[in-house]
Amino acid sequence: MRRLPIPSLALLTALATLALTGCGTDTGDPGDSTASVGAGRTIRAQQVMQLTKVHEETGMTLLEGPTFDANGRLLVVDVTAPAGKPKVIRVDVAKKTSRPVHTDDRGAYTSAQFSPYDGRIYLTDYVHGDIVSLAADGSDPRTFFSGEVDGARMNADDIAFDEAGNLYVSDSRAPSGDEPLGRVVRIDRDGRTATVVAGELAATNGVSFDVGYRGLWVSELTQNRISYLRLDGAGKVTSRHTAIRVDGGIAQTDSIAVDADGNLYQGLHGRAAMVVYDKYGERLATVEVPPGRAAGLESATNVAITPGGTKAYMTVSGPAGGFLYSFDALAEGVRQSNGG
Repeated sequence: MRRLPIPSLALLTALATLALTGCGTDTGDPGDSTASVGAGRTIRAQQVMQLTKVHEETGMTLLEGPTFDANGRLLVVDVTAPAGKPKVIRVDVAKKTSRPVHTDDRGAYTSAQFSPYDGRIYLTDYVHGDIVSLAADGSDPRTFFSGEVDGARMNADDIAFDEAGNLYVSDSRAPSGDEPLGRVVRIDRDGRTATVVAGELAATNGVSFDVGYRGLWVSELTQNRISYLRLDGAGKVTSRHTAIRVDGGIAQTDSIAVDADGNLYQGLHGRAAMVVYDKYGERLATVEVPPGRAAGLESATNVAITPGGTKAYMTVSGPAGGFLYSFDALAEGVRQSNGG
């Protein structure tokens, strides 16, 4: 979910409440899309629509996990939606309409992604550590994975699928004192075997394969850094290093997406913006909500780039509500920029 790894007290309270109880259309100003070039380039995202308002039951709304289905319709999750309110929402971005897809009385879902193996939607339940799957139309909910991994239940945040349909899950596990407990967990596509492939990470949040499936980009929220985990042919980590240090000020690293050119889109919790880097760590641009519209917006958690196109849709949330904003990505969308 993003921003969940080390949740604020308000967010922890909201999620605890969920667990215990079971539970616009303005396009912005013309000519306001891009300013400057190079490392200082700023891309102004444009408001598409408001999707949610703050829920009375939880005192929050937090949009996450944007992903396109096979028909080009966008799905998002609302992490803090209470029982009975839509937790998965389908959006027609052309018509600027939305409709509920799924709700239940348990999950706090922080990401959504379609499996390349069975075509189902996979959701991470941050509070309970479960992975839940749905049919593509939102029906037939199933618990795909539940329980402990190496003696500890996950705080499952984001998902990256490999080409065979195995899952790599960022398990944020907030640090205990100075000890980093975050992990990346690999779950076989049948859900029967879960293995820790990397540990001692600082509140693992975003996770995405690079374009060649040779490694994983992983954001560590409490250290504001992106690590790179190189993989062998069996999906095991052979090496890892700090790849990018994100200068976010009060903002922290959230979810990650990767486009067809290998550029990284790093979401931020604490600022309605994303930063874009190339695979060598050069900062290419900052995508932000125009300053005149940023009041009441505190995070830009994730982005989905249209598969085969460059139109990108960013989930933005805060006390003002949950919104979709759009911008032109630096390259075309691929699987790694469509959910997670």
